This record gives sequence, C-alpha cells and structure tokens, in this order.
Amino acid sequence: MSDLKTLETRADYQHFITIPTRWMDNDVYGHVNNVQYYSYFDTAVNRYLIDQGVLDIHKSDVVGLVVETQCRYYSSIAFPDDVIAGIAVTKLGNSSVRYEVGLFLGDTQKPSAQGHFVHVYVDRASQTPVALPAALRATLQKIAV
Repeated sequence: MSDLKTLETRADYQHFITIPTRWMDNDVYGHVNNVQYYSYFDTAVNRYLIDQGVLDIHKSDVVGLVVETQCRYYSSIAFPDDVIAGIAVTKLGNSSVRYEVGLFLGDTQKPSAQGHFVHVYVDRASQTPVALPAALRATLQKIAV
C-alpha cells in the first residue's frame, strides 16, 4: 500500500492556474479528448516553475523529464470551459518529484479529472539524474502536502 496522500477536493491543492480550453481540444464526441488532459497537467506544473523563477525552458542546466503519468476522469470538460488546474507535490525525493494535479470547472470542489506525473530532474547536457537544486527544492516545498 502506498504512503502517498490522496487528493480528493479543491482544498487539497496548494496552487492554481486557469487554463482556457481551445476549440481543437474537443473531439468528435463533443468533449475534451483524453490526451489534452496531460497537456493541462504539464502546463500547470511548468507554468508554476517558470513563474517561480526556477525553470528557464531554454537555459536551465537542470530540467525535469516526465517518467510516469496517470489520469482518472470523473466528468467531462468541453470547449469553451476554463479549466482551473490545482497542483501539489506529494513526494519530494533527491532527484524526483511527484506532482498531483486536479482539473476543476468553475467553483466545483470535486475535480473533473485528477492525476499525477513524476519528474526526474536531469542535467540538460548529459541527461543524467541530479539532485534538486536548492532553489527548486524550496519552491516545491511551498506546494508540498
């Protein structure tokens, strides 16, 4: 059994970002296609890191590579909805981080979708795992649960 926390409601998340859906996100069934949810996860986490000044997508020597993902779907999202993405860190290792992401509509307390992904931080040039830089670790601890 895992010792990871289960995040079930909006109150469980530590940081939020609004992501507008796009017309092209919908599939022929009239709702956002499942592949787009992973894009929302990436957008929410990387936007947080960029806004906090710990990730420069062009120049950072240390970058996170996604090594694991999962998503559970509870209710449909469709264009033109705005997605409120909540993020939290549930595991902070030496070189890896597990992010939980909940996708909410409006002021709903239960997510339309919830998932996670794991970043392993590597040296950009060698692609080998490295310890999390101090500034990155401090930024991630701000949203840890």
